[in-house]
Amino acid sequence: MPSSESNALAVLLEGAGFRPITDRAFLRITGSDATRWLNGMVSNSIQALEPGEGNYNFLLNAQGRIQGDATIFRDPTADPAEFVLETDKSQIDTVEQMLDKFIIMDDVQLAQVLYIEGVVEARSGVLIIGAKAPDAFRKVISDRWEQPFAEVPKPGTMVRGRANGAALVIFTPAQAGVPTYEVWCEDEKESGLLQAKLLAMGVSMVDPETLEQHRILSATPRYGQDIRNTETARDLPQETAQAHALHFAKGCYLGQEIVERIRSRGQVHRRFTAFRLTGEPPATLPAPLVAGGKPAGELTSAALIPLAEGPVLMALGYVRQEAVDAKQELAYSGGIAVPAA
Repeated sequence: MPSSESNALAVLLEGAGFRPITDRAFLRITGSDATRWLNGMVSNSIQALEPGEGNYNFLLNAQGRIQGDATIFRDPTADPAEFVLETDKSQIDTVEQMLDKFIIMDDVQLAQVLYIEGVVEARSGVLIIGAKAPDAFRKVISDRWEQPFAEVPKPGTMVRGRANGAALVIFTPAQAGVPTYEVWCEDEKESGLLQAKLLAMGVSMVDPETLEQHRILSATPRYGQDIRNTETARDLPQETAQAHALHFAKGCYLGQEIVERIRSRGQVHRRFTAFRLTGEPPATLPAPLVAGGKPAGELTSAALIPLAEGPVLMALGYVRQEAVDAKQELAYSGGIAVPAA
């Protein structure tokens, strides 16, 4: 009989689950210079976005070190172009301050906003996630949405609409291990009705631990934990293995010179990867990795993952390429780490 923990993860890997969203924040970027200016501030191509499209970005300093990350969407209804930057709530003030200091003579305005423009009261989002999330999303929205979907929103899109007379905004991440939809409701009442309908359909609520297990299983780094900007860790874009955050033909942007220099040299000395661990969970994170008595990287996230084959201790982190090439054993304080192929 599988444990309740394995069933919870199986919800995401084989079915669909939902959870209220409490950790996201938004910055609206407007003005006649918004497209040109924002394209010069982030690592991906903003000028290439069509209405309703979005992409994942790093914010860098002049030394090419990552200062934050965000998914940026071009509003599907705004003309001229306006943008919605979505990031973790813990980052939003830092991101706004960093961007604001680079507005010199540009017609650009920044404003932290709720997800529905003009709504100043309750803000409530629901995450629908899992292999069968498209089916769950279609069923839960179909009889409420005033303009039924011909197809579910594609990854990396933003959709505006109304359901039962209330405004809704739907974001889909540009990259996700399984289909993922963020449904942002005009008020908590509509959000509650949405969650009640999902439960009535047999879609269960997933807990944060299960979402974290899935994040590690899908090797998705989290800014502030796996991607750092601290006194002891200042990560470079190519070290993170997030190639979808970089665009090499868009022209100049802050930190671009360093990113291009790394690309021209063809490699970085270490890379972000997933690990299988043999031993005990790391007592603290980050946990240094050692190979042949020398520093070889570090583990930044770890969890016991309940897979069908049994519980597997997995981690995310960085490893020096020369240790991998030499097939050296990687040791941490609790055991041995084997990088993913």
